[in-house]
Amino acid sequence: MSAIKISSKVEEEVWADLHALAEETDRSLSGLLTEAIRDYVRKHRIRPEVMDHLEASMRENDELGRRLAE
Repeated sequence: MSAIKISSKVEEEVWADLHALAEETDRSLSGLLTEAIRDYVRKHRIRPEVMDHLEASMRENDELGRRLAE
């Protein structure tokens, strides 16, 4: 897989912690950043099928939702 170069700002303490982790685990900063970004995206991305199910459920329970709102 090809890599791209990025530039960003991060708090000094966080950077120091990441650098220490890289040394402790004998891994590269680039590898740790790639893993962290991949995990973050996976955790925060909502799969389309989940949204489809949610929307269908809301349609099916529309009347119940109105009654509960009263």
